[in-house]
Amino acid sequence: MIHAILRLRRHAAALSFATAAVFAAMTMLEFLYFRRLSGGLSSLDLRFWGFSESEGFAWVAGLGRLGAETILVWHYLTFDLIFPALLSATLTSLILKAGDRLPRFAALSDRLRAILALALVLPYTIADYAENVVVARILSDPPSAGAEAMALASGLIVAKFAFLAVPVVVIGTFTLAAARRSRALQR
Repeated sequence: MIHAILRLRRHAAALSFATAAVFAAMTMLEFLYFRRLSGGLSSLDLRFWGFSESEGFAWVAGLGRLGAETILVWHYLTFDLIFPALLSATLTSLILKAGDRLPRFAALSDRLRAILALALVLPYTIADYAENVVVARILSDPPSAGAEAMALASGLIVAKFAFLAVPVVVIGTFTLAAARRSRALQR
């Protein structure tokens, strides 16, 4: 398992390309199709700061039964089923690849490097899949969706983006530290 995680760094470019392609497809669906279904309202997934109960119910009502089924099938049961795992694998690979350029990180045992990379990425993965389950439940049975489900979905969306920021900041920090070290060695 540890070696499989560490091998991800060799595929960072391919994983990044695949993640970008899936993200582009999801974004095009959102702006070219899903927003029309909901009367111009953005999907709950894109509300970085969460949403109120009334905003959530307005989105579901704007979709109607057919729109809710369409988004459930074309977003939550297809793209958003693979995207969190794909993005997580990409972030893990980038953390490991950027970290390998830093002597202190590279000196850590394989096991510890893999555990650190996973510990930075898994909170995002769990929050994203949990949010997907809650929103899919809301879409599959809108009449039974209550204020608690909307509040949970909103909280999980905010948590998802907060947890996503952590590995992104770490990758940026590692990359900047490695560039700084490289410049210092060239002098």
